[in-house]
Amino acid sequence: MVKAAKSWVPDRQDVIWIDCNPQRGQEMRDVHPFLVLSPRAFNERTSLVIGLPMTTAAYNADNPFAVAVGAAGGRKAGQISYVLCHQPKSFDWRQRGGAPHPGKRIPDARFAEVLAILNQIVQLA
Repeated sequence: MVKAAKSWVPDRQDVIWIDCNPQRGQEMRDVHPFLVLSPRAFNERTSLVIGLPMTTAAYNADNPFAVAVGAAGGRKAGQISYVLCHQPKSFDWRQRGGAPHPGKRIPDARFAEVLAILNQIVQLA
């Protein structure tokens, strides 16, 4: 995992690395990309980040709660990356080694799609 600069703070729509361990049941484990939903000011002040895990597991192509957001990079190059809208989480990004991901940010249209699916699940608006 990449070490983050001292002044770096994740922001809404960023993709970051986060260590999901320890996990239980069907939760993701190990280090994964994570789509940030919470704004920078919240993340900086609380050390928490609210967001959604991402994966390249191909079975998510048929998952109605997963949004394909493009090709993954690094050792997963060429595989499609999916945001799992049905697994919102909050993590202490500082304690869990949060760091910038090479994917940087999700495109606006895909981010809007993620938010629409998440809203269908939690019905906030």
